[in-house]
Amino acid sequence: FSLAREKAPAIIFIDEIDAIAAQRVELGTSGEREVNRTFMQLLAEIDGFDPLGDVKIIGATNRIDILDPAILRPGRLDRLIHVPLPDGKGRAEIFKIHTRKMPLKEVDLNVLAKLTEGFSGADIKAVCTEAGYFAIREKRNYVSMDDFFKAIKKVRREESSEGYKDMFG
Repeated sequence: FSLAREKAPAIIFIDEIDAIAAQRVELGTSGEREVNRTFMQLLAEIDGFDPLGDVKIIGATNRIDILDPAILRPGRLDRLIHVPLPDGKGRAEIFKIHTRKMPLKEVDLNVLAKLTEGFSGADIKAVCTEAGYFAIREKRNYVSMDDFFKAIKKVRREESSEGYKDMFG
């Protein structure tokens, strides 16, 4: 925060802010106490005696349901911007981005976009990476549609085991 104030105008971006700004619980474990101290320090930096001035804070999470209401009060992180999952056209564009350096053979990105409804950009990147791994395991120098089918199944299976999909987006 002091560096951001010094270099202002500046933006502090905190990815997965839920890791330090989750609703406080009274478990009393040393880990929970440390997270609470970190959260209290974050609030002190935001609200403290040294005004933030031209320093803005952006936090990102896919677990908005567990954020402590204190972090969302006016003057803190007081704007919520929901970024929806990409539509079919968006998914096709994301596939184009993540496959542009991949040697593809008879791959239809529009079909892949249709098969990945409900996937985020990160999910699609994981699909492309996994498809590449499947091709490497087969000792091929190109990625096929079948590699993508297997990768979609794998990523979908990994996501369902995480259980976050229904919580936010």
